[in-house]
Amino acid sequence: MTTTPTPRWNRLEHDERRAQILTCARRLFSERHFAAVSTAQIAREAGVTRGLVHHYFGAKRALYLEVVRDLVRLAPATPLETTAGPLATRVDVAIDRWLTMVERNRETWLAALGAEGFGRDADVEAILEQAREVVAERLVAGIGLQTDGKAGEPVRAAVHAFSGMAEAASREWLEHNRLSRVQAHTLLTQTLVALVHDILPRLREGTP
Repeated sequence: MTTTPTPRWNRLEHDERRAQILTCARRLFSERHFAAVSTAQIAREAGVTRGLVHHYFGAKRALYLEVVRDLVRLAPATPLETTAGPLATRVDVAIDRWLTMVERNRETWLAALGAEGFGRDADVEAILEQAREVVAERLVAGIGLQTDGKAGEPVRAAVHAFSGMAEAASREWLEHNRLSRVQAHTLLTQTLVALVHDILPRLREGTP
């Protein structure tokens, strides 16, 4: 018995509907706390039935995790190598784009980091860790750092440490209001430039 392939227009409709639901869910989760958003609200916003939301994504938690995956995919979407100019210019542009992304998705971003009362979540942590790996790889590639072998371990560790600092700075800005966006931008750009120019060479010198 042969299986009739799904017509291309049906596949497009499926992809478009799924993307529409995901976009609406991302907007709602970015405006409100996880507990304040229901799948019924998401369905209403997307103009579909609640059953269709569950068909594509399952329960609300599964949809939320997909929103987080979609969100963190945006963070490394603008690697440093896409910007011309000296290192300071490329870092400035990359940090500005990253800050814009987290600002537009404030609630979802903070919830993913364990803020806003959502609490730490193993699945969310795994998604964030994967994203950190991608961001680190792109930063390393964009800056032109060498991470091969034993000598590269301090470089990878330093880039991961910077990623953690960027997340902390975003919370200081968006959650605690102890930094302005301009201050967060200055902190991250100057730190990353100093990391490359001053700190990494010293770390390499101390590699056994």
